[in-house]
Amino acid sequence: MIQTSCRLRNFSIISVLALTVSNVFLTLRLLQVSDCGRFNNDNSVIPRAPVILTPATTCLEYILADSSVNASDRPVFSGLELKLGRWDTRRMFKIFDYGVVGEKFVELSRKLNVTLATQSSIEKIFSLVQVSHHWSGAISATVYAAGDDELYLLQLYLTYLRHCFTTIRERIAFHLVIPKERSPSHLRGIHLSELAKYNCAKPEQTLNEMLKQRSGDTKKWRIKYPYPQNLMRNIARKNCQTYFVFLTDVDIIVSANMNFAEQLDKFLRKAKCSNINNLCAYVIPTFELDERVRFPRNKTDLIRLANKGLARPFHNKVFIYNQYATNFSRWQSDVTETEVKISHAVTNFEFLYEPFFVAPDNNPAHDERFIGYGYTRNTQVYEMFVAGYQFQVLTPLFTIHWGLQNKKGRPAWREHQNNINRKHFEIFKREVFARYHKDPLKMLVPKKPRGPNAGNSNAGGVAVG
Repeated sequence: MIQTSCRLRNFSIISVLALTVSNVFLTLRLLQVSDCGRFNNDNSVIPRAPVILTPATTCLEYILADSSVNASDRPVFSGLELKLGRWDTRRMFKIFDYGVVGEKFVELSRKLNVTLATQSSIEKIFSLVQVSHHWSGAISATVYAAGDDELYLLQLYLTYLRHCFTTIRERIAFHLVIPKERSPSHLRGIHLSELAKYNCAKPEQTLNEMLKQRSGDTKKWRIKYPYPQNLMRNIARKNCQTYFVFLTDVDIIVSANMNFAEQLDKFLRKAKCSNINNLCAYVIPTFELDERVRFPRNKTDLIRLANKGLARPFHNKVFIYNQYATNFSRWQSDVTETEVKISHAVTNFEFLYEPFFVAPDNNPAHDERFIGYGYTRNTQVYEMFVAGYQFQVLTPLFTIHWGLQNKKGRPAWREHQNNINRKHFEIFKREVFARYHKDPLKMLVPKKPRGPNAGNSNAGGVAVG
C-alpha cells in the first residue's frame, strides 16, 4: 500500500515536471529567432533585382526574384510640379493626388470591390512592405513631407521601396501632402545608382539610415507642428476607386491567412446589412503583438499567442476603451477558420471607441479641424454611430500592430494638441446634433440651474488617448 502511494506521488511529480518543460518548450517555439521578425537579415543589395516578399509557414522571408528591375523605373514624383497642387479647405496644406500610381492599381481596383486606404509620415512608411505583402488588392496611401530635405528623403525612400518590392510597385497609389508653413521649394534629382548602397532586405534599417540626413531644424519643427491625420485619411479614402474602403493606419498589418483581400471581397459582395437604417460598418479586430514572436498564421495561432501573453487587444494597457467595445472575448470564443462571416454586433458602443473597419465610403468624412493628437478617429466613428451605423465584428480576419504597448508619460506638446482639439470637439458635438437631431450618448447634457448647491455637468470633456 505504501509502495503504491509513493509510486503515485512520484508519477505526479514527474507529470508536473514534464508539463512545465512542455510549456517552456512551446513558449520558446512561439518566440522567433532574430531573422523572423518584421524583416530578415538577407544581405542582398539593390539594384540587382527586385525583392518579392512571399509567405512562409513560420515567418516572412525575402526571396530575390529572377526577373530584372523594371526598365521603366524612375524616381517617384519626378514629374511633379510643386506649384500646381490643390489646397485643402483651410489652405493649410497642398495636396497632390496620385503622385505615383501602382502598375496594377487600376486593374486591382476593378478586380476587387474593396481598397485598403492608409496614411503615414515618413518615419513609419517601412510598414508598407508588410502591408502590401499581406493585402493583395489596391492600396491608396497618403504620405506627408515638410521642407526640401524631407521631401527629398521621401522621394528617395519611396523610389527604393518601389525598386525593391514588386508588391509596392504594383499595388500602391501614393498621394502627397505638404504643409504651407514649410513648403518645399523644389524637387532634387535622384539617380537609381544612389540606391546601390541600401539593402533591399532591410527596409526599416534603410529608412533609419536615410533619416539621419534630415536636418535638425526640420526635426525640431516637426515635433511641434501637428500632423494632419484626418486630412490624410480623407485623401486616402477619396482616392479609392472601389465602393468599399478599409481604412487603417500604416502600421496596422492585416492577417496573412485566407487571402485577406479576396475573402473580404467575397463577403462584401454577398453581405446584406440587417440594420434598420441599412447602414453597416464591418470591424476587423486589432491586436498588438510581442515583437519577438512570429506573425500569427491564422486566428488559432493568434489565440494561442494571446493565451501566452504574447498578444493582446490593441491599446489594452494604454487606453482600454479605444477598442473595448469590439468584445474580444466573444470574438476569440469562435475558433472556426472558415470563410469570413459576422461574429457579433457591437452592442456597448461608447464615445472613445476607435475600431478599424470596412464600409462604403459614403459614411461621414473625418473632420479636418482635428489635427495632431486627440479626437481624430473617435469623432468620425461617433458621428457614424449617431447617423445610425451598426458596427459588426468579422471573423476570422484580424489585424496586428507590432509591439506590446505600455503607458508612458505624455509630452507637453501632445497635451497641448489634445486641449486644442477638445475645444474643437465642443463645437463638433453640437454640429452633429444639429445634423442628426439625436444625442444617444448624452453628449449635450444641459447645465443645471446655478445656485448654492448646483453642479455644472460638462459631457465630453475627456482627455482622449
